[in-house]
Amino acid sequence: MTYLCSLVGLPGSGKSTVGRQLARRLGLPFHDSDHVIETRLGCSIREFFEREGEDRFRDLESEVLDGLTAQGPAVVSTGGGAVLRPINRERLHQRTQVVYLRSSPDEVFRRLRHDRNRPLLQVDDPLQRLKDLFAVRDPLYRETAHFTIETGRPSVASLVNMVVMQLELSGVSPTAA
Repeated sequence: MTYLCSLVGLPGSGKSTVGRQLARRLGLPFHDSDHVIETRLGCSIREFFEREGEDRFRDLESEVLDGLTAQGPAVVSTGGGAVLRPINRERLHQRTQVVYLRSSPDEVFRRLRHDRNRPLLQVDDPLQRLKDLFAVRDPLYRETAHFTIETGRPSVASLVNMVVMQLELSGVSPTAA
């Protein structure tokens, strides 16, 4: 069976950190879609966003996600806005076991308040921006996900354990043996 797990959630919800540890735990390759995009572009997403705009970025993101979800077994961390396009939600849900790392806007703000590399948060009121993003994206993350895990304040290891447990309970985890 082709086994693929993807992580969705707000920027700063822990998708890359948890994904990297989850892949290590499951003995699978790890792909961060934002990193793949930056490697392909040869510049940061922020620079590309400023130069080409969000629509062009979302086109490229869809292309990269299509490629990553068509590959063999792996763990894929998606960009926070990957669920904005219906085709991405559909591909992720059909091709992967999707885990929504659900973080409150306040929690994400606490983690990201000094991060200058997140283009959507370079605004006068980043907390309000996160609240607005959450209002739009939370229903889309829920629609896409097979499982939702509240991130709260658990350690990365605890979050990885929760994801593995959900995958094992669903009967899709390669560690279920």
